[in-house]
Amino acid sequence: MEVINLEATEDTPRIVLDKDKSLFEISGRSLPEDSAEFYQPILEWLDRYQKNANPQTKFAFKLEYFNTASSKLILDILSKLEDITGTTVIWYYHEDDEDMEEAGEEFSELVDIPFEFATY
Repeated sequence: MEVINLEATEDTPRIVLDKDKSLFEISGRSLPEDSAEFYQPILEWLDRYQKNANPQTKFAFKLEYFNTASSKLILDILSKLEDITGTTVIWYYHEDDEDMEEAGEEFSELVDIPFEFATY
């Protein structure tokens, strides 16, 4: 399965989706001009991954900031992860960033996936 490895920019997060290395991470800042267009390849990759997923999938979110449009797409990603057996979300937030911690808690209430919270 192809690897997605997008470097972060000022407006877009770093995204690594690598089935063979069991590396699934979105990190940085997410405020792309067109969130739907930016995240479409990620959603399509998750659809393909679901058909032959690893036994365990630990998906890390390590976001510093995301805009409202990105939050909808993050929820879309979480909804896809909900359909992948053995998935755990690890929601990282800076230890003094209560907003990001709360965002993770809110997402965890909207989907049926185990969430782990960790500070960095």
